Amino acid sequence: MLVLDRTFFINSFEKMAELAEVQRNHWSKLDSDIGDGDHGINMTIGFRDVTKKLDAMRESDEDISELLRSVGMSLMSKVGGASGPLYGSFFMRAANDYKGQMEVTFPEFCQIIKNGVDQIVKIGKAQHGDKTMLDAFLPGLEVLFDQDLENEPIKAFEAFVARMKQGSDETIPLIAKKGRAMRLGERAIGFRDPGSESSWMLMNIYLEELKKI
Repeated sequence: MLVLDRTFFINSFEKMAELAEVQRNHWSKLDSDIGDGDHGINMTIGFRDVTKKLDAMRESDEDISELLRSVGMSLMSKVGGASGPLYGSFFMRAANDYKGQMEVTFPEFCQIIKNGVDQIVKIGKAQHGDKTMLDAFLPGLEVLFDQDLENEPIKAFEAFVARMKQGSDETIPLIAKKGRAMRLGERAIGFRDPGSESSWMLMNIYLEELKKI
């Protein structure tokens, strides 16, 4: 069975930070269509704070729970708008059930992601079809947990990310029911939700790192 250690998570965080820099303008452009236009900027600020912690993470003996919590704290405190609390909570809640563990199995890793998404649902009070990041995460999770997690982890996570990407595409024709885009009504139709785009891209980083193991 595939087992993931601290290095996997730290490397993933590093690549997520690099992704935020590369996608900064793209994510902000998506947000400018239906929101404040600062999603990419805010995500970059948050992950720059994560980057500052990477060397200390590598030298520390923090368990996986503590690493995830540290990332969550950076995003919670540095990222503005709705994304900060949502992404921050995603990483922080995901850490709670695995305190003291220096490695997790792939099924446990999938549960970490589900825990984080459950927290987004709880905090954001959104559901599938509301034109939010959950339109990527929720259908993605349905596909993920329908896979053979123990024997075909890469295939399972590929299916997860692919469904998330499709879910992001499916936000384009929707009317927004949450966030600033909600005030646009039908004028939000035809535009992609920026959180759905950043979320599948961030999970794709995990996929790329999984493939390296």
